[in-house]
Amino acid sequence: MAHETPFEASFETSVPFRAGTEGYASFRIPAVVRGSGGTLLAFAEGRVSSAADHGDIDIVLKRSTDGGRTWGPLQAVARNGTGTAGNPAPVVLATGRVLLPHVRNAASATEAAIRRGEVSAADGRRVWIQHSDDDGQVWSTAREITAQVKRTGWRWYATTPGHALQLRAGPHAGRVVVPANHSIPPVDPADDGSEGRYDGGHVLLSDDDGANWRIGYTDSNPNGYINTNETTAAELPDASLYFNARNDATAPGHRADAYSAPEDAGERLVKPFRPQAGLTGPVVQGSVLHLGTPDVLLFSGPADPAARALMTVRHSHDRGLTWRVAHTVSGLPAAYSDLVRIDDATVGLLYETGDFSAYSTITFRRIPVEELL
Repeated sequence: MAHETPFEASFETSVPFRAGTEGYASFRIPAVVRGSGGTLLAFAEGRVSSAADHGDIDIVLKRSTDGGRTWGPLQAVARNGTGTAGNPAPVVLATGRVLLPHVRNAASATEAAIRRGEVSAADGRRVWIQHSDDDGQVWSTAREITAQVKRTGWRWYATTPGHALQLRAGPHAGRVVVPANHSIPPVDPADDGSEGRYDGGHVLLSDDDGANWRIGYTDSNPNGYINTNETTAAELPDASLYFNARNDATAPGHRADAYSAPEDAGERLVKPFRPQAGLTGPVVQGSVLHLGTPDVLLFSGPADPAARALMTVRHSHDRGLTWRVAHTVSGLPAAYSDLVRIDDATVGLLYETGDFSAYSTITFRRIPVEELL
């Protein structure tokens, strides 16, 4: 952003990624986690030649050792030659290891072509993972896990985007949970598969710190009412899981949510996704984060009902049943975001924004927890 208003200046902000700098035409798709040593890791897609969702795209990273006030040099941590590596879904394990599930596809493979079934399996969306054992300074060679987590016939595929999580309590404590989405082939001969009704959601699960993976719940009902897309998750105090998804269909509002019981921990849902019209906003990705103590669930995303603008953090005191505004960031254009707990007193928000475009910068804001209660 070119200038700060007095209100904006009262909150500490920084800009880890700015379009047209450091060798990239655009930065999109933010994700942020706090490493075991307190270092913040901010991930994004570094799009080399344009802002398009396909092409030469790397997953890039910047690290902050002062709570997001300043950021170190840019690292390209996942590359796919001149193709696409994207949708970072980082998670920090109890061991301190940082896992980075993500997806890859050929540079020429557009989402529309993949959804229409015009792209080969080799060039389409494939799932990879790599890790770091030193808070993101050095990364392992990536390995492919597509065969474990993508069903035959699924076309489009995306992890989160945003942070994933490892369960801290309940009968499946230690399980790694990575929300994801996919598309299925058309069931109506008049359709080609690019229609939103063919969106579906699922989750990746690992019970051995990411060595092996499997698919948990799936939600693929092409009814045109709720068709889950980009999904985020939070662990609630009773060890149940709360899922919140983008929905571009005829249900009220543009979001849907669902729960998984502690004994299931992502294996299945208590009920299918239902409309969550309490989160007014456009069709866009969002992020959820449970504060732990106090018992408050947060959601970040644009609050304008139609435009990608008005980045807002909302809170729920009843496990996501109802929502209220907790913190309005600004009225500027804004799109994707991710939330992270920095310390007992502070939450961080990594989000796309700019004066004239939602995609000019990826900005980081430190927000006092007391502001969000």
